[in-house]
Amino acid sequence: MLPNETHIQKVQRKLEKKLRVIRVAAGEEKADLVLKNAKYLNVFSNEFCQGDIAVAEGLIVGMGKYEGTQEIDASDRIVCPGFIDAHIHLESSLVEPWEFAKAVLPHGTTTVICDPHEIANVMGLQGIDYMMAASAGLPVDVHFMLPSCVPATPEDESGAALGYADIDPYFEHPRVLGLAEMMNYVGVVNGKEEPVRKILCSQAHHKKIDGHAPGLSGLALNAYIAAGVYSDHECFTLENALEKLQKGQFIMIREGTAAKNLKALLPLLNQQYYSRCMFATDDKHPSDLLHGGHIDYIVKNAISMGVDPIIAIKTASHNAARYFLMNNKGAIAPGYLADFVIFDDFRNFDIQMVIKKGRVVFENGKPVDVMEPEIPLSLEMRARDTMHLEDITAEQLKNSRSLGHLKLIPGELVTENLGTAEGIDPEKDILKICVFERHQGTGHIGMGYLTGYGLKKGAVATSIAHDSHNIIAVGENDADIALAVNRVKHMGGGIAVAAGGRILAELPLPIAGLISDQPLPQVNEMLENAKEKARALGVAPDVDPFMTLSFMSLTVIPSLRVNTKGVFDVESQRYV
Repeated sequence: MLPNETHIQKVQRKLEKKLRVIRVAAGEEKADLVLKNAKYLNVFSNEFCQGDIAVAEGLIVGMGKYEGTQEIDASDRIVCPGFIDAHIHLESSLVEPWEFAKAVLPHGTTTVICDPHEIANVMGLQGIDYMMAASAGLPVDVHFMLPSCVPATPEDESGAALGYADIDPYFEHPRVLGLAEMMNYVGVVNGKEEPVRKILCSQAHHKKIDGHAPGLSGLALNAYIAAGVYSDHECFTLENALEKLQKGQFIMIREGTAAKNLKALLPLLNQQYYSRCMFATDDKHPSDLLHGGHIDYIVKNAISMGVDPIIAIKTASHNAARYFLMNNKGAIAPGYLADFVIFDDFRNFDIQMVIKKGRVVFENGKPVDVMEPEIPLSLEMRARDTMHLEDITAEQLKNSRSLGHLKLIPGELVTENLGTAEGIDPEKDILKICVFERHQGTGHIGMGYLTGYGLKKGAVATSIAHDSHNIIAVGENDADIALAVNRVKHMGGGIAVAAGGRILAELPLPIAGLISDQPLPQVNEMLENAKEKARALGVAPDVDPFMTLSFMSLTVIPSLRVNTKGVFDVESQRYV
């Protein structure tokens, strides 16, 4: 509603817009924009059609022969619906939402479905409020799924605990589409009341419930789906994905920075299965956004591996729109939002123009200027005050007993259980891994041992530690671990690489310990420098030094994880 506009005036304004849409569609008035002689994808008949595409009041009004106030020659180019990321944590980009928008517009993304559970684990409801304010009015539509697991499990110490009554009012927000990934699949399957109440809460508002159940199968999977979980993005084998699809779930094929599942799930992208599939990135780091791409990257790779281009594009747009009941997105047809991606051909897939609600938002290699939304001062101040722990000393990290020992599996989020280890041994690739509680000032420190990371000397620490986002660190000596952790604390959050008693590289993340207040290219430069320094200390080339480490505390993915209490066995639900 416009300032000082009454309800009656609002209704009248909408009526006038609708009547104009009808007149333009009927050819009685000029359109605001016409894409002339466009070759466009018809997602309903699964074919490419040719003709003018007319736009008025931000909507597609018709295809055929039209005149417009603005006309764009689309001859020899292909037009498809704007791309939709079905599941992403914007915090993983390490930048504010408006910086994220500027990064993904050139890649044809016009809508993302965001789960703000990273910042919610730090700030609670204020974290959701912050992300809603920071993403308002952007040229990329940011929709929300409400965090289902804050904290992820009862074993985690996060900055907040959100029950069903806390999130219930948010379901009525126009940008909220449902309940985000129900990671506590163990609690659901075992009939725990709290996660089931959240599912019921979302269903009461007629909203979706997304899943997160890596490897879940058989009767346990039946119970999970019967509870009301409609999708899953954690499939890393075709067998598990097919079982979930056959039992009625939608499959989000994930290809992000940490987890890459497209190749394994590629056989789903055929006529038999693709209508139950969507594309998602889950987590995308700055370098990937700047140099790799976003949903367009998945589309290009799928096509290069033999997937029918129509199937690839529908999976990137139409299917997600249908699943999330966004009934005016994901198609080029009368009455749909005028969200277009215009590119040369399927061989090069060079995106030349992106249009959002009838407005050109990317052209000639440049996105439009993106205005920074206004964030309430109280939320801004709260977001910059999240480090509540005392400085760490090397003495606190001394250990004389065996501890749980986990092993990284390259390219996957799951870990291998190696039993226990007695101490650090860089020659055998055995490092100390620690998690420091940073929300409530408890002083809790969980410790274990890690193999597969590759570090030969020094330490790495970060306040990105899924999902409770305490400070996680790995190193070959206690002094450098303490130094790196203390640097992260004094930056207000971030990433630090230390060796020989010196900080070698850092990236401040002062917003909730998760997000930078700097532009994406600058953040990427600092991040890549930190990666270079970490790899110079021995981190394995097939390991992302920070993103991989950040998942080692996520106590909902098998097999072993480390939290503020120690090494936790996800499968047996016990500490090692």
